[in-house]
Amino acid sequence: MVVEAKNTTSPHNMNQVDVNSDDRRDEQVPLLLQYWQAVSRYRIGIACIVLGTIALGIIVTLLMTPYYTATSRIEINRNQDKVTNVEGLEAEDVGQNLEFYQTQYALLEARSLADRVVRSENLATGDAFFQTFNVDPDENGIISGSDSRQSSEDRRRRFELAIRLLLDNVSISPVRGSSLVDVSFRSPDPQLSASIANAWVAQFVDSNLDRRFDSTIDARKFLEERLAQLRARLEDSERRLVRYADNKEIVTLSTTRDAEGSTVGGDTLISSNLAALNKALTDATADRIAAQAQADQNGLNKDAIENPAINGMRQKRAEIASEYAKILVQFEPEYPTAKALERQISDLDESIEKEELRMRTGALTRYSEALKRERNLQNQVAQLKSKFSGERQDTIQYNIFQREVDTNRQLYNGLLQRYKEIGVAGVGSNNIAVVDPALAPEQPSSPRILLNMALAMLMGLGLAGAYVVVSEQIDQTIKDPSDLKNRLNLAPLGSVPDMRKDDIISMLQDKKSVAWEAYISIQTSLSFLTSHGAPRSFLMTSTRPNEGKSTSAFALAAVLSSTNRKVLLIDGDMRNPSLHQMIDQKNVQGLSNYLSGDDDIDNLIQKMPDQGFWVMTAGPIPPNAAELLSSPRIKKLFDHLEEKFDCVIVDAPPVLGLADIPLLANAVEGVIYTIEAGGVKVRGIESALRRVRSSHATIFGAIITKVKSSGTGYGYGYDYQYSYGQQDPLPAPSA
Repeated sequence: MVVEAKNTTSPHNMNQVDVNSDDRRDEQVPLLLQYWQAVSRYRIGIACIVLGTIALGIIVTLLMTPYYTATSRIEINRNQDKVTNVEGLEAEDVGQNLEFYQTQYALLEARSLADRVVRSENLATGDAFFQTFNVDPDENGIISGSDSRQSSEDRRRRFELAIRLLLDNVSISPVRGSSLVDVSFRSPDPQLSASIANAWVAQFVDSNLDRRFDSTIDARKFLEERLAQLRARLEDSERRLVRYADNKEIVTLSTTRDAEGSTVGGDTLISSNLAALNKALTDATADRIAAQAQADQNGLNKDAIENPAINGMRQKRAEIASEYAKILVQFEPEYPTAKALERQISDLDESIEKEELRMRTGALTRYSEALKRERNLQNQVAQLKSKFSGERQDTIQYNIFQREVDTNRQLYNGLLQRYKEIGVAGVGSNNIAVVDPALAPEQPSSPRILLNMALAMLMGLGLAGAYVVVSEQIDQTIKDPSDLKNRLNLAPLGSVPDMRKDDIISMLQDKKSVAWEAYISIQTSLSFLTSHGAPRSFLMTSTRPNEGKSTSAFALAAVLSSTNRKVLLIDGDMRNPSLHQMIDQKNVQGLSNYLSGDDDIDNLIQKMPDQGFWVMTAGPIPPNAAELLSSPRIKKLFDHLEEKFDCVIVDAPPVLGLADIPLLANAVEGVIYTIEAGGVKVRGIESALRRVRSSHATIFGAIITKVKSSGTGYGYGYDYQYSYGQQDPLPAPSA
């Protein structure tokens, strides 16, 4: 019942652990650092793989046949150089598009071009070309140049093989940002490489010209047929136009054509006469209006005002009137001189009136004549309008015939001109120029040993990466505390660097040592496990022997005792005791004595003055440790010790294969599990944990031991945090 009472506190304890584990879980190892740790763990295998692939690459490179690459550079212009100033069949804007150059590159790699090169160089008839590439064209192991004994099927097969060899070894490389293209061919023979590269360019130029000539032949045949049809249509439309004009008495004086040669208008005889009469009527109307205006002004018209005779008489009258006024100042009106001047004024007034009357009469006469002429022209225009209206009705159909004639004439003239141009289009025109002909190379282009070594190294790195990934997936061990929560659902209490047992025990004398700092960190985690701080009693176990549990139990006892606690360390591994060796004492009495019936507990406990805590060794090895642990005395022992000591630590045996742990676990407050980094597989640890939990024991958490600083993300803590403040560097921990 006491055990059950202790277990009821486990939820609270686990809550304390979870809080601590959440803080630790925030300290996740960066992904890049995980990669570097994996590489560091498998560095020897990686080095072997990379060096092996490099060596293999060097061997393969030395065994490869050297190839020589010859290159001919050509220029492909978008605008063609033409001898004749006529256009070809293809539109000029074809070369202005990106598709033009893509088409040229595809033509340079076309099978038809390889066919032309094979024929021009007679590559399929002899064996020299095939021998250069170490290929048997007849597939019988015997290379024979006797063409007379070859069947048509053999010749076809040799021809196809030659084409395939050319296409496999030719390469087209456009020069970026220009219209230049490099045509390269590689083969074991430098002379053959140069010859094929030059032949390839020459055949490309010839094929370009052949395509132009072939296209003109088809075009001429087509145009000849169309010209015959259009000529007949043009003659027929012209006859219909003339016949209709004669029937309708349409006399065309002139025609107007646009820039394309189409008739857009014209003058007929009636329209010309109507235009002339209409102009005359307009002039007559203007004259009649002007004459009517003069007749309506009663002598105050413009002609009367501007008449020089009237103006002269008026000027003279004004002068005489002025002189007459001066005379009247001095003399009476009856004065002879005054009377003479008065008579002159009267005569001038009479003359002016007669002249104005004459001009008024002339204006009326001109108005009458202008009105008569206007009416006469109006009658003539009305008659011509009637005739012109009828002609316009006839002109509609006439224009239809005229447009048909114009359309047929334009089509005929355009095709006739095109027919004449096609005869000379493409003659001497070429948009391809050879910039640099291919020369026989002096140095082989392949194999390149540095490039092959680089590729081999990259391949080796890839294989090494795959090796690391596969190894990481296969490796199911625990490497650092971050794996505890994720893979085992255990609270990480801390970790201990990889050091020898003797080094750890000796370092505990120095409170600035790495070992002391590591276990101080674990002791801090223990203080959060229960509501009363560190557990009053706990045992330390592991999955298998030699995982560092005994050393950790010894170190925790030393660390806890340094905090003014009264600590007892019990060697609970009665099958393979080790505590007496660590304290350099004889294992003559201890736990096995008490379980066998010795009640003198104080005599079984020893004080360790140098370490500051008490110890109880395992005692003599019993024949059956499980029977002793199953007795009620074990529970009675721990109840007594918990009253006498602040903390009781049990160095328990490993879990797997033994029944000791389930028996011991019920006697203490909880279990602290010790796991060696990179040691036992996760599956084995899970099996051991199931055995511990089957006894309803509380597992506080786990400690990772033998952690290598170069293998996990916690190495920085040991190299920096735990070593911080030390004056002299510590010796490197053993593997």
